[in-house]
Amino acid sequence: MDKNLYNFYRVFVLIWALVGFPSIARGDNIEDFFKAVAMDNPNEISLFLQQGMKPNVAEQYRGDTGLIVALREGSMRAFDVLVNAPNIDLEATANNGNNALMMAAYKGNQTAVDILLKKGAAINRPNWTALHYAAAGGKNDIVQILLDKGADINARSPNLTTPLMIAAYEGFDLMVQLLLDRGADVTLTNEEGKNAADYAKRLDRQDIVDLVNDYLKKAQKQPICTMNIDSLC
Repeated sequence: MDKNLYNFYRVFVLIWALVGFPSIARGDNIEDFFKAVAMDNPNEISLFLQQGMKPNVAEQYRGDTGLIVALREGSMRAFDVLVNAPNIDLEATANNGNNALMMAAYKGNQTAVDILLKKGAAINRPNWTALHYAAAGGKNDIVQILLDKGADINARSPNLTTPLMIAAYEGFDLMVQLLLDRGADVTLTNEEGKNAADYAKRLDRQDIVDLVNDYLKKAQKQPICTMNIDSLC
């Protein structure tokens, strides 16, 4: 069915149901709410919210909120309604720990990232962060924005993986260069004892391996500074 025709049909049915059967609680119809989000139907979403649907309601199986689904599906009109809804929780997470900013970063949705940050979304958080997700998606522009806003460049996942390791793992050479230039700690390893160069090897990306190792050699040559011998550094 044509998307515009579907949207018209859904709004018509909802209005008819409201007039003909006022006792029906639209707020209980979670499945249709998420269909409206996926189809990017702002009018229908607004109707659901007006009838009591909680803006932070989660999907049954994945636990995604409407805000996360809107970003996952690229439904920016739905996103606009939800992000401005009263009591919207920008930090609400799905079952896998994803939140809205992380999804926007992974998708490279700069408009959504800017809006979420202006509304106070947390850049740094325990475990996986939006910077990890931007690195995994190869979104250099988003990485720059997050770093400029204070993202922890060496953020550690549950198994101590850093954004630099992820960029190397995915073979994003420009991302690796960017993170290294911005001061990523090339000496860090994760729980498996692997560093960024180790992950670049899986793709046979010798260029990334050499790049990381060059920075690693420079880091190992730097003198260790303490408060007592700052003048030597």
